[in-house]
Amino acid sequence: MNAQSFTPKVQHIIGEAQIITQSYDHKLTEPQHLFLAMHEQECEVLELYLKKEIIEQSIQAVKDDLKSRPQSNSAEIQFSNESVQILQKAMANARKKNQNQVNLPSFFIALLGYSQSLKTILSEIGVDFNTLEKMMKEKETNTPKKEKTRTQLNRFASDLNALVDSGKLDPIIGREEEIRRVLQILSRRTKNNPILVGAPGVGKTAIAEGLAQRIVNGDVPDNLKSKKVYALAMGALIAGAKYKGEFEERLKAVIKEVTEHSGEIILFIDEIHTLVGAGGGQGAMDAANILKPALARGELRAVGATTLDEYQKYFEKDKALERRFQKVIVNQPNRESAISILRGIKEKYETHHKVRIKDDALIAAVDLSSRYISDRFLPDKAIDLMDEAASKIRMEINSKPEELDDLDRKITQIEIEIQALKKEKDEQKTKLLNTELAEIQEKRTLLFTKWSSERDKIEQIQSTKKELEKLRAEAEKAERESDYERVAKIRYGTSKELEGKLKNLQLDVDRNQEQNIIK
Repeated sequence: MNAQSFTPKVQHIIGEAQIITQSYDHKLTEPQHLFLAMHEQECEVLELYLKKEIIEQSIQAVKDDLKSRPQSNSAEIQFSNESVQILQKAMANARKKNQNQVNLPSFFIALLGYSQSLKTILSEIGVDFNTLEKMMKEKETNTPKKEKTRTQLNRFASDLNALVDSGKLDPIIGREEEIRRVLQILSRRTKNNPILVGAPGVGKTAIAEGLAQRIVNGDVPDNLKSKKVYALAMGALIAGAKYKGEFEERLKAVIKEVTEHSGEIILFIDEIHTLVGAGGGQGAMDAANILKPALARGELRAVGATTLDEYQKYFEKDKALERRFQKVIVNQPNRESAISILRGIKEKYETHHKVRIKDDALIAAVDLSSRYISDRFLPDKAIDLMDEAASKIRMEINSKPEELDDLDRKITQIEIEIQALKKEKDEQKTKLLNTELAEIQEKRTLLFTKWSSERDKIEQIQSTKKELEKLRAEAEKAERESDYERVAKIRYGTSKELEGKLKNLQLDVDRNQEQNIIK
């Protein structure tokens, strides 16, 4: 059977099915193994035809069926007659449609259409094959010839340039010297891989994000303007790697894809020390040894980040790896720099928590965290303190004020007393309690109205801020695309109106600060 008869995705599913067959200690790869492999690799295709709960039930039913089958210690894995028939039917159908290769939808249609054993299992959990076949035929006629591929890079890394473009990253304040040094190292011909070394929480990841922001804004040397920064997700790379060598295969696939882009991709590897020694068990290659050849040839351009202790422990011992990276020390920012960083990200936290953060609170966050939190570093500990305080205030705003809560408790208490007095027929005391209840209820109504009004104003302020933030991101994007008419329209039109509205709302809240229930 020629592998070239199938698209890369279908080839990957067939390979995965053989691995699953091996994991169950089975000799033959059955349609059930192919179905499980399709679920693991391309679940979104299944979701085109089956509901999520049906897919979950189907997978469980298939797994139960495979567990009930006899095991074999045979080292050679072969396809069962039924699986061979499915693959042949899929190729025959592809030829009928003048397709050079069997794509995912065609493979899935053949799998469900010609596998009697799979049909039996799925029918038992309520899959209606008449409806399913009708739906598959409809989808098949609308299936585009070219299959959309999800690359390994997109699977195991996130595009920081795209995140900057969509305004999802916090602004990076300061760190100009470190970013400039990183740019200088990246511009070298050889050994052009910076490694950021510093204590946890000093902002190493922020420097990589700052690099992506500069590239998107065009504020880098000409040789780096076309580059893209991808952040490798070590968790995603390791997660679900059940079989020997699977982690290494994933890493190799990512590195291969990066090298195929001819130096246009910069790979940011946070906690890079976790790669040293990772996957090196049972004869498998150490992940660091997979990186070394690509780094040595200059095919892979990487930015690492680690702590000083981990650098000394892992990198200084491995001289071959150490010499391929250029060290950039990231120190803790001083008080003034930390305050500037907090001022730069304040708006993001205000929008998230829907509270107003005063400048005095930012200064206090830096000073108090420096004084009382000795085991952590700026700016991380000051940001955490600001975040925690804003979260507490937000919770208080959403909760009932203490004064209002006390009145509700008093109302409940008086109502209980009135019900108790009805049995004793004490009209005079009941009358006094009813009078007191009416007064408290009136006071409670006024207080509740005032509280609701204050909350509405705060909501208006925060929604206006959110709109402004969105407009700023739009203006920045328009400026990068040289759409200056759009920039002018946003900055001197819509934004000005919203800024005026925000100022009036804020003045209204400040004017009544002393009388406000929400402080």
